[in-house]
Amino acid sequence: MGVSTSVPEEGVAVVTVDFPPVNALPVQGWYDLAAAVRAAGADPMARCVVLTAAGRGFNAGVDIKEMQRTAGHDALIGANRGCFEAFSAVYDCEVPVVAAVHGFCLGGGIGLVGNADAIVASEDATFGLPELDRGALGAATHLARLVPQHLMRALYYTSRTVTAAELLRHGSVWRVVPREQLSSSALELAREIAAKDGSLIRLAKAAINGIDPVDVRRSYRFEQGFTFEANLSGIADRHRDAFVSAKEEGR
Repeated sequence: MGVSTSVPEEGVAVVTVDFPPVNALPVQGWYDLAAAVRAAGADPMARCVVLTAAGRGFNAGVDIKEMQRTAGHDALIGANRGCFEAFSAVYDCEVPVVAAVHGFCLGGGIGLVGNADAIVASEDATFGLPELDRGALGAATHLARLVPQHLMRALYYTSRTVTAAELLRHGSVWRVVPREQLSSSALELAREIAAKDGSLIRLAKAAINGIDPVDVRRSYRFEQGFTFEANLSGIADRHRDAFVSAKEEGR
């Protein structure tokens, strides 16, 4: 359990997240993920990083149970800072990051894939932000990198999800493949990227980030400010308590 890194072939590092049962990451998990991605990208032998996950789905966001059983605001602050670090690590990784997504990709998962350079998804993959149902606000910055503006707003306000096939039509997913082909398909794309000159691929990543029309770090931190406002007002706790109670009752 945790975050691990492997090098299945020359030039390609695979960072795998494994936090059963649903990959809802605790505070330390987000920091561990950030450190693993940064280290993988900083390796002079690496030319591409694949971000993947074990288990039922790619990512279910933050561990809300941890947040609700921790007194005070430490867990909330830790989760917000940890997510910021992990999302930034993917975006700032010195080499391109390919996200290999299966099952559910929710909340913080959108922050990760929205900041990745390319996405390969399995046919069962779904993407969405249930933030309003969880008493939080955030990652609209990253959802807006996957779908057009008005669709992003509708998805955000309703907490609905979209399928990998729908994202493929919007051009934000590279390929949609059967679940059993996800790993090989992600590695195939990573291998093609890793065949490039290592110095040039790093320059290319820096250049493309430099022409981004939206500063994803500033934009996401702006969103997070409203999460703190919702928490201080008591709205967030009510929604998180209801979510945890429903989970404990098996609904």
